[in-house]
Amino acid sequence: MSLAVVGMGAVASIGGTVPEIFDSLVSGHSGIADMRGFDRTKFRAHRLYEIDDRPDFGKDVPLRATRWLDRAVTAALADAGLDEDLGEIPVLVGTTLRELRSVELSWRDGTSFDVRDLNFGPMLERRFGAVHTETIANACAASLYALALGGDLLALYEADTVVVAGVDSITESTHGLLDRCYPEAPDAVRPFDRHRRGMLQGEGAAAIVVRREEDGPGPSGRVHARILGTAVNCDADHPSAPRAERIADAVRQAHRRAGVRPADIDLVMVHGTGTPLNDEAEAAALAEVFDLPASPSPLMTAIKSMTGHTAGASGLHSLITAVESMRAGVVPPIVGLTDPVPAVAGFRLARPAAVHTDAALAQVNSFGFGGLNAVAIVEKVA
Repeated sequence: MSLAVVGMGAVASIGGTVPEIFDSLVSGHSGIADMRGFDRTKFRAHRLYEIDDRPDFGKDVPLRATRWLDRAVTAALADAGLDEDLGEIPVLVGTTLRELRSVELSWRDGTSFDVRDLNFGPMLERRFGAVHTETIANACAASLYALALGGDLLALYEADTVVVAGVDSITESTHGLLDRCYPEAPDAVRPFDRHRRGMLQGEGAAAIVVRREEDGPGPSGRVHARILGTAVNCDADHPSAPRAERIADAVRQAHRRAGVRPADIDLVMVHGTGTPLNDEAEAAALAEVFDLPASPSPLMTAIKSMTGHTAGASGLHSLITAVESMRAGVVPPIVGLTDPVPAVAGFRLARPAAVHTDAALAQVNSFGFGGLNAVAIVEKVA
């Protein structure tokens, strides 16, 4: 059963709306900037992909992720022509860290914070009257896991419309952890480049409204794209390292569910974190599934090179970018990729500038710590 995407909204370091973000991506504009929210003397990496919405430089405030989620959901509902009183419409939110930054500020500075707001359900109930909400903390694959759950609810006729979202802010504890993982401090996210140093976090939120395609577009009368299939798995083999064979399994399962072949895929939105473990595993999986370099490669891009790793929002950020790319006929480049690693030999990578395309079928990859893999197949609508 295919799903109709009838509403979209997004916030990131490079824009506060879907058009702003896509225009920034196509122009190759990166959100990397000097760190604002943390004490730089405590870290080696001093640059991040932050949303610049703090009132004072260097002074952090709570509930920033909650506010971005509100903005993304509000925009998606307006785009779908839906009222903001959601009632029984399920809202499924994928996240890695929830409101952990607010917890840090409460513990360290005594900033007022209600622990019930660690999850996003209370805000969604207060703001949108949402009765059925789920916060899915499934690492960096979380928003596509939420999409898979939303598809199940629609397939079982448990709902007629579902709001699927993802959100994350950068936390000081997580940045500190990552800051000690790499031999050299990363200066930017450089997917598949020989000179990559590791991953840097990004901030943002994304939301889509989905319906069964058979039920029509709903109040807006518009369908942005159709989702033909979503697949998830979890290899649980290692705390952080992915397994190429299990990524390949998820891709093949998504293809089967969508009723497509590898040769049908025109565009791949790669996970592309710029880390050796992810880049090598993802490249090996794609080479296996698409028979590269023996067969022609689909066009591939990695938006984390400009947004940073937006964690729980990253899967939907990539999915929305795929929808806009197919509609506009142009795919954003992979910024900073100047010297590709041997593992991507034969891959058709979008670089050094945006690439014009007539792509009609896209694959979206989203992977997380612990072997959490999620893949969605998205089709352009006429």
